Amino acid sequence: MQAKTAIVLGATGLTGSILLNKLLADDRYAKIKVFGRSHVKAKSEKLEEYLIDLFELEKFSELFMADEVYCCIGSTKKKTPDSDIYRKVDFGIPATAAWLCKHNNIDTFLVISAMGAKEDSKVFYNRIKGEMEGAVLAQNIPNTYILQPALIGGKREEVRPMEFAFKNVMKIVDKFLLGDLKKYRTIEPDTIATAMIHLANSRQTSGKIESHIIKEIVQNENY
Repeated sequence: MQAKTAIVLGATGLTGSILLNKLLADDRYAKIKVFGRSHVKAKSEKLEEYLIDLFELEKFSELFMADEVYCCIGSTKKKTPDSDIYRKVDFGIPATAAWLCKHNNIDTFLVISAMGAKEDSKVFYNRIKGEMEGAVLAQNIPNTYILQPALIGGKREEVRPMEFAFKNVMKIVDKFLLGDLKKYRTIEPDTIATAMIHLANSRQTSGKIESHIIKEIVQNENY
């Protein structure tokens, strides 16, 4: 099988950077294209970087050619307090990327959403994620995977005191989340990245994938 080309959006983030390193180390991929505002730390002959304004992603349609697209874009209220800009990041970029996939006949699109994403949610964050999911699914890309992780663990480069405190609390709470509550347990970024690559290469049924299913995918693969 001919080695593939993948596009990664959000490659400087916590999950995106892990995903990028995994793709670069994977022999199934010959080229990894990264679109973003700043350089990634990874170094590889496979790596092809495009420093652009992601709010104008549609202008780079000719470069947006690949076998698979991985979208790990996401912000926070603290990082992006302006609600209009927040919407451009969490809704606009993934929706545009999905549109480009459809336009350029890319048949595999994976995007990280969030647990609780609903278009009619009263919570702004969840509503934007829900609207993003709807826009992505509307493109009818054959292999579409929307991952809905619970709280993502790991250590970020930027300081997020509230998130750090909540993660420490969840280390204790996670042990008591049993049965149907397992899906609320913290999930590691490495798990999400591994699951995304597995989904892209296994061509499982498209759709939304909840946090506990993401973990099961990785556990079954390792087994």
